[in-house]
Amino acid sequence: MHEVIYIRGLSITFLLSRHETDGACDVFELTVPAQRSLLVPHRHRDFDETILGMDGIVTWTVDGKTIKIGPGDQLFIPRGVLHGYANNQPFTARMLSIFTPGLVGPEFFREMADVLNLGGPPNIAEISKVMNRYGVIPGTL
Repeated sequence: MHEVIYIRGLSITFLLSRHETDGACDVFELTVPAQRSLLVPHRHRDFDETILGMDGIVTWTVDGKTIKIGPGDQLFIPRGVLHGYANNQPFTARMLSIFTPGLVGPEFFREMADVLNLGGPPNIAEISKVMNRYGVIPGTL
C-alpha cells in the first residue's frame, strides 16, 4: 500500500521513494483540490523535478514564466529554478512528480504536514526550517 500524506487539502501519494530506488528518485502523485495553490514557492538545491499532468489543469510559474499543465503534458524544472503552482480551475487536478535524484522521500512531506496541519496561520519560520533541512529553499514568485 502506498503512503498518502495530507497537507492542508493537498494529498501526496508516494509511489516510490529514495529508500526503494537507492536514491535514484522520489515518485509521487500530487492531488490538488480546486482553487488551491502551493503555499510556499521554492527552488530545489540538489535535485530536479519532472511533472506529468494526469487530470485537470494546474498553472505553474517557473522562473517567472506561466505554464499550464494538463493531462499528458510534462514539465521539467531544473534544480535551482524558482517555481510554484496553483489549481485555478473549478475541479481537482492530479499530477505525477519525479524528483531526481531522490533526496527527500516521504519524510519531507510528513514534516511539512506536521507544521502546516496545526491550524491557524502558517508558521513561516518552522516551514523554512523543514525546507532548508531537505535542500528546498523558500522564495517569492
